Amino acid sequence: MPQQERWAEHAAFMNTLADEGFVVLGGPLSGTGMFLLIVSAESKPAIRARLVHDPWTSIGLLTISSIEPWEILLGR
Repeated sequence: MPQQERWAEHAAFMNTLADEGFVVLGGPLSGTGMFLLIVSAESKPAIRARLVHDPWTSIGLLTISSIEPWEILLGR
């Protein structure tokens, strides 16, 4: 991933979202070329509104394939 275009800006953006508590967990899904983000947000539009500012969104490296609600029953 570090070799990808605009990596430094994307990484800084994601680190800021994590520091703010928006991104809770994130990482690549092995062998798929996809990435999973677990976020804390009020709505699907709120998620889209935050991620649209990622430098990778404008160059097509970050696209949202789905947003699914998750109810945590174990842990926390």
